Amino acid sequence: MLTAHLVADIRAAEEALAATLPEGELMRRASKGLAERVDFIPAGEVVVMLIGPGNNGGDALYAAVHLLDRGVRVDLCLLDETKVHADGLAAAQAGGAQIVEEPSGQRWCLDAIFGIGARPGLSGKAAEWAEWIAENDPYTVAVDVPSGIGVDTATLSSMYVTADSTIAFGTYKNALLATPAESASGFPELVDIGLGPHLSEPSLEALEGDDGDLMAECFAWLDDPASHKYSRGVVGIAAGSEEYAGAAHLCVAGAQAGMAGMVRFAGSQALSARVVDRAPEVVAAPGRVQAWVVGPGGGDDVGALITAALADGVPVVLDAAALELEYLPGSFDVPALLTPHAGELARLLDTDRENVEADPLSHVTRAAERWNATVLLKGPRTLVATPGRATRVNLTGSLWLGTAGAGDVLAGLAGSLLAAGADPHDAGSFAAFLHGAASVHANPGGPVTASDVAAALPVTIADFIAGTLDDVRDWRD
Repeated sequence: MLTAHLVADIRAAEEALAATLPEGELMRRASKGLAERVDFIPAGEVVVMLIGPGNNGGDALYAAVHLLDRGVRVDLCLLDETKVHADGLAAAQAGGAQIVEEPSGQRWCLDAIFGIGARPGLSGKAAEWAEWIAENDPYTVAVDVPSGIGVDTATLSSMYVTADSTIAFGTYKNALLATPAESASGFPELVDIGLGPHLSEPSLEALEGDDGDLMAECFAWLDDPASHKYSRGVVGIAAGSEEYAGAAHLCVAGAQAGMAGMVRFAGSQALSARVVDRAPEVVAAPGRVQAWVVGPGGGDDVGALITAALADGVPVVLDAAALELEYLPGSFDVPALLTPHAGELARLLDTDRENVEADPLSHVTRAAERWNATVLLKGPRTLVATPGRATRVNLTGSLWLGTAGAGDVLAGLAGSLLAAGADPHDAGSFAAFLHGAASVHANPGGPVTASDVAAALPVTIADFIAGTLDDVRDWRD
């Protein structure tokens, strides 16, 4: 898994590591790693380095020495000559770097204005440089983080640098993985400077294609040759209505594609007949379940269905029509996974959708704490938050995944994982990961339907568990 840490924890780790190293070694590692990651800049080209105060600027200045050694010309723009890293500046100038008043015409740029300790937003000369980048579009590499973004909050201010790529040191930062700030970083690369043993628990986690063993650990029956449909778990689906019958079919398809051994459908006689006709494996009769999914395409009876599901005392997934404040208990007594999009979460928290989209990380955290539940906030980078655990951010998915019914498939899949033995945090985050990956595999580079995603899920899950899953990254990478 990829992990990200809060600024305070990174600072503490840097201090602990530096105490074990010769003076200046930490900056030497960072600057060397930075120089190696920008070795694609051709000799003879000119790179402008936008240098701010402190160690972030120092990392870039020492990296300049390496670039100069291989024939890259370096121009330096200094935000404040009195606060620049003096030794780094001397080394860069000795190597042939020249100070210029402002960027002008360079095709390559390093953003080393501010590091992780700065407040969000840029002003003065730094804002002018950000405007120059936006207007002239040089290939821009951010040093550790793009300047001006909210590093811990993953929020964007009115003025910040938008980079083509970011070279991060030691660990990822929330802003490099979560929306909306991740849009300013390009695809981040990580330089290992030895922080790992000194870092505390991460603030964010992101599953990768080789994490299938983590999912397999959730299901003890996988290694039992005597396992059967009941030991694998039965998931109950209370979804769909006469008006939205398709939601029932899609939610069932997502559940069937998951790990549970059986799907039990609860709905009207007419809708149950339609579901069983399309999916004869489904049982449309009352009985025990190990988890419920309630809400996709639900009708007027959704409140009663939620009450009945909670009375069963088993884990629940609440989606779509079930996500109304009047239906939710003050706090959940059973393991619960809520799966809102930004508009639904805004209604639950009595705020505007724009506020949720501008700061999804804090809102999903607030909701998880408010209801003592796991909250899966759907979006360009879906977040899964549970009180007391590192929030997970999903990096998989196709541009085409924003299509009708995709959320119904996701809810069914999550419920299937929940019934099969995963806790809500794992069920939600693995479901989001696999759902996104399946959208990529269903039709690489092209449109998909929710049914396509459901059909691609079984092979995607098999490849994930086998450790052979690839091509799962977000479409922007």
